[in-house]
Amino acid sequence: MSILCNEDTRLMVQGITGRNGRFHTKQCLEYGTRIVAGVSPGKGGAQVEGVPVFNTVHQAVQAADANASLIFVPAPGGADAIMEAADEGVELVVCITEGIPASDMVKVKRFMEDRASRLIGPNCPGVITPAAKCKIGIMPGFIHRPGSVGVISRSGTLTYETVDQLSRLGIGQSTCIGIGGDPVVGTTHTDALRMFGSDPDTEAVLMIGEIGGTAEEEAADFAREHMDKPVAAFIAGRTAPPRRRMGHAGAIISGGVGTAQGKIDYLRSAGITVAESPADIGEAVASII
Repeated sequence: MSILCNEDTRLMVQGITGRNGRFHTKQCLEYGTRIVAGVSPGKGGAQVEGVPVFNTVHQAVQAADANASLIFVPAPGGADAIMEAADEGVELVVCITEGIPASDMVKVKRFMEDRASRLIGPNCPGVITPAAKCKIGIMPGFIHRPGSVGVISRSGTLTYETVDQLSRLGIGQSTCIGIGGDPVVGTTHTDALRMFGSDPDTEAVLMIGEIGGTAEEEAADFAREHMDKPVAAFIAGRTAPPRRRMGHAGAIISGGVGTAQGKIDYLRSAGITVAESPADIGEAVASII
């Protein structure tokens, strides 16, 4: 079993005819993902890597029964692309696009409140379930191996580094989720912990966070109160210079809240094992399983 995507996922790619859409469609297909449709207004009737292209999400859902979407639409149209998929009842929407204004994402969050769709992202690497050979995103598939550790991360590159460490240690992953580093995202650490907590094939969870906000502290509270599976974590940004903006848009420390050390202390107080450096993440996970 897994969360979010598996052999039954029928994926469409919004923005499939663009450079990034074409490239990653090919990569996802080669990994084993079932891509049943692409969407690109005005390009209906074309094909990309053998995948039929439709003008609208409605047409793609009706014709190909797509139940998940991968979005590569440029930032000005990113929010509309997400809402178009959600309006058609697409179960999982993964938005890779970066640079979508936070004000647009606030509208998206409000729009999706009464809809059944789950959003991953934006500005994220996506989701991958190794055992099912289902990759919805831009992560390098070859570093993943099937297993029982769920991975949640705000950082794309740290996800890849961490997964590579785990795989080299012989520790496989159930599902890996890059939730994105923007201030407003569809799925939080807590949301992902809740899903992993209910997944019988996930035995432990790794949570990668970073400075800014209180999402990691909220996830720690959830883990302390509701998780019966061990959790390890790493917080990026420990050496970030004071008063300097860097990294993700969501990595903003305000009024002393959201510091790396504050998060580390809070996570440890909740019984979560926290790695001291990126090089120690794999060993931290090994210590809890």
